[in-house]
Order: sequence, then C-alpha cells, then structure tokens
Amino acid sequence: MKTAFYRILWVTVFICLWWGTGADAAVPEKATLAGGCFWCMEPPYEKLDGISEVISGYTGGREENPTYKAVSSGTTGHVEAVEVRYDPEKISFQMILDIFWRQIDPTDDGGQFVDRGSQYRTAIFYHNEEQKRLAEASLEELRRSGRYDKLIVTQILPASTFYRAEDYHQDYYKKNPLRYKFYRYWSGRDQYLEKVWESEKEAMREKPSGKYIKPSREELRKRLTPLQYHVTQEDGTEPAFDNEYWDNKKEGIYVDIVSGEPLFSSRDKYDSKTGWPSFTKPLKPDNIVEREDRSFFTVRTEVRSRNADSHLGHVFDDGPEPTGLRYCMNSAALRFIPKDDLEKEGYGQYLGLFE
Repeated sequence: MKTAFYRILWVTVFICLWWGTGADAAVPEKATLAGGCFWCMEPPYEKLDGISEVISGYTGGREENPTYKAVSSGTTGHVEAVEVRYDPEKISFQMILDIFWRQIDPTDDGGQFVDRGSQYRTAIFYHNEEQKRLAEASLEELRRSGRYDKLIVTQILPASTFYRAEDYHQDYYKKNPLRYKFYRYWSGRDQYLEKVWESEKEAMREKPSGKYIKPSREELRKRLTPLQYHVTQEDGTEPAFDNEYWDNKKEGIYVDIVSGEPLFSSRDKYDSKTGWPSFTKPLKPDNIVEREDRSFFTVRTEVRSRNADSHLGHVFDDGPEPTGLRYCMNSAALRFIPKDDLEKEGYGQYLGLFE
C-alpha cells in the first residue's frame, strides 16, 4: 500500500514539473523565405527582438541532404533560403513579411541581382494556412501598390523539407565581414532597394505615424542646440567622453530629441569604453531604421529614428551578450527620461521595465 502511494506521489510530482516547465515553454514558430543569396537574408532578421535564430539552408528541391555545390549548379530544384525562428508574441509573421519584401526584387524570375539561376529565385514557403493567407494578402497589397512596373513573380509555396547549409555559410556576414560587405555592395542589391523604397522613406518623413512627428527645419533650428541640430539633421558626431549621457547610470529610457519616440532603455545600456552611450538593443525595434553608411572610406551601419529620421549613431557587431551588438549613439540625438518621470511624461507603459 505504501509503495503504491509513493509511486502515485512521484508520478504526480513528475507531471507537475513537466507542466510547469515544458508545457508552458514557448515553442518558436518558423518562417521560411527565399530571397536570393542567403548570406544577405540573415542580417535583417537576426537583430530583431523576438527572433531566436536565423538558419541558412536549402529547400523546395528533389534531392535529400543537398550540398552547396549541388544546389549552386541549379540541377537539384532547391533554392537558397533562410529559416527564421520567431516568437509570435514579440514579432508577427506580418512584420517578417514586410521585412522580406524590402530585401528583394520580386519581379526577377531569373535570380536575384548578380546571382543568376533558379536556385536564387524568390519564394515564401508557408507552414500553415494562416501563414499562407497572410503571405497571399501581403503579395496582393504589394501588387496594388503600383511600386513595380513589372509583374511580381515571387512564389507562395507550401513548406517542404529544409536542409541546413554548411557551417561556413551560417552567419557569413559575421565571420567574413569584409568579404560580405564587398560582395553585398557589388551585387547591386542595396542600390536597387534604396531606389525602390526611397519614395516610402520620403512619405514617412512627411507623414510619420502616431504622435511622434518631426517639426519643420525652421522650428528645429529654434528648439535644438547647434550640436543637436548638427548631429540629428546633418549626420554629425559629438566628441567622445564629452557628451551628456556617456556615463549616465540612472534608470529610465532614452527618446528621440526631435520627436520623442522611445529608442533605448537604461536596462540595455553598458559601458563600452568608447565615450558614447552604448546599448545592446533598441527598446522599440520598430522605431529604429538601419542603413548602410559608406562615409569615411569604410562601410558601417547607420542607425536612424523611424518617424523623425534623426541620425542617432551606428551599430557594430562587437557588443556583449546576449545580442553581440553595440548601438553606439550620440547623446545629442537623445533625451533621457528618468523612471520617476515616465508617467507624467506620457511613457507610463515602460514603468514595468524597472519593477
């Protein structure tokens, strides 16, 4: 009798432990996207909150366990693709689609940019009916937009077996940054995307979303100090170790000095030893825009605010865990709001960060 009791007790404990750990654990969803060279499709997603992993690989073909050599020959039917694993509570499939369209030429049925052949064609591989519905709606919206003069040929297909590419292809842009940047520039991808999406950037500047609006240049000259204006409107840089927030250790958030849109949290701030305020990630990724910057005879990634289009600084791949990123910002582009002032300043939703 006693033995049976202990057996029941242990089974109950095991079930409770399983229910408390495994049952409630969030299982990431998958998005499988083909946008030409998979090296170029990893960076846009890996820096986003809610993305746990981006894997380069092959899908949509006939052979099992294909190699890069076989796929690149164009004889296996596979395409180069990425598998994006994401938390739908933090980032939606719709946002993943929006980012996808901004990385490709959907009118090219012969490859992408310098990479030619069926192995570089574009496609969205859906994993369920909801992804299919969203993908088709997104494609139709793009067709109606009138953005392209040619027919959009990107396919929407059911997901099939995804094969992970060789290790040297994973995170290629991190492992071989100079080669990647050289390839990326000469591929023509960025030049094409800049041209196609420039009209949207201009519209965004004229009609920013929500309450975060960019004032006129005349008003900005009155409101901002000369240094703040130079940094945010003329892409300037302030002196290291001689700026307002590089050594600020108070709790609170940092917003755009121009529009007030939330950008960074003190929870993600760290001492990078550079003399500028540095963060491991944005507070609101949607409020951040990253662009290639080729000034000063080098290639960097510039960071701007989405609504005000303020120059904020640059992001680098030499930061600490967990992101490995260093958002190196100019204090002159930011305004700090202490946690005790968040409610009265209209940012009460961020108080939970500091509880």
